[in-house]
Amino acid sequence: MPSSTLSWSNIPHTPNYQNPRPRTRPPFSSYPLIKNQSSSDSATGRKAKGSAQLNRWSRARALRSGHKLERHSNRAAQVVMEPQSPNTPTDRASPEPVLKGRGGDDDVETERTTGKSIYMVSDGTGWTVEHSVNAALGQFTHCLVDRVCPVNTHLFSGIDDAERLLEIVKQAAKEGAMLVYTLADPFMAESAKQACRLWGIQSNDILGPLTEAVASHLGVSPSGLPRGAFGSNLPLSEEYFRRIEAIEFTIKQDDGALPQNLKKADIVLAGVSRTGKTPLSIYLAQKGYKVANVPIVMGIGLPKTLFEADPEKVFGLTINPIVLQTIRRARAKSLGFSDEMRSTYSDMDYVREELEFAGKIFAQNPTWPVIEVTGKAIEESAAVILRLYHDRKHKCSMPRISKRY
Repeated sequence: MPSSTLSWSNIPHTPNYQNPRPRTRPPFSSYPLIKNQSSSDSATGRKAKGSAQLNRWSRARALRSGHKLERHSNRAAQVVMEPQSPNTPTDRASPEPVLKGRGGDDDVETERTTGKSIYMVSDGTGWTVEHSVNAALGQFTHCLVDRVCPVNTHLFSGIDDAERLLEIVKQAAKEGAMLVYTLADPFMAESAKQACRLWGIQSNDILGPLTEAVASHLGVSPSGLPRGAFGSNLPLSEEYFRRIEAIEFTIKQDDGALPQNLKKADIVLAGVSRTGKTPLSIYLAQKGYKVANVPIVMGIGLPKTLFEADPEKVFGLTINPIVLQTIRRARAKSLGFSDEMRSTYSDMDYVREELEFAGKIFAQNPTWPVIEVTGKAIEESAAVILRLYHDRKHKCSMPRISKRY
């Protein structure tokens, strides 16, 4: 190994480590360490107490130095104060609380491979809590992608019994998990709160504070029943039937079918193959919008009714050619296309020509906003379309025409 290579001599000496090299930085043992019953004091490198950021730094130092990370249960951990020796150097910081708890190699491997857990508990389908947690995790992609801080989420839906709730809380305590819940029943929500406090679990009530705020604003007490529970739903409304009608219409209009009905659509999507027209249409239909989508293919004329429809209802979809080629290759392979068809469908020259052909059509119809779907989730593309749709419908000011969104 070249002499310029970073030395690992800062690892405390163990029977399995020999021939230390000269240190290139302060010894790791100079940092505050965690003592654990299952391992020696010199084999750990995790700070016992401090901010979450300091703990992460300490864990990162331990990983870089080849140390094993100890996993501590909130229930088993105990704070032990070490008396300061009269010979302690004056330049060292005062002793900090040290965690003692159960641990072992199995816990270490679990910590490394599975990461931390988030338990999501709901008395309904769990849609609200799941999407709330996923939205929050979206703010940590910088560390989730490279597995610096891996996270596992577990959804427990339909929890309407206190005993089942306590079992989940106990399991979360054993695993050191965080508990996030949406429980409409005030008794269940309070039970979860008290149980988490008793077991020392970090928890978050997503539904409770907002429900209390709305109740205070409206001056009406909430029902305390989960969505979908017997007696909590009103009779089928006009909006319900409108959504069902929109879904039926959208399915019939998929992929350019029945072009004579384009005038009846609330939203019309146009784009080349594999730009996500169908899933985007279905998503918008579930919100109550009648959506039709029209494929743009070179050599095949577009229906005249597309240009006769209200131009403020038509939206163009475009995508990066490299991304489109990758998607088409996977699609052609899954459909079992022949080599000739596969090469034509996903050939880069053909992909670029088709996108340029679609771009010329969009340029000839500058009223159609062009939505860039590369890297966007369906929800994001739908949000852009609905914002423009309602701005136009209510005659609101909007950005310049023919801008890509």
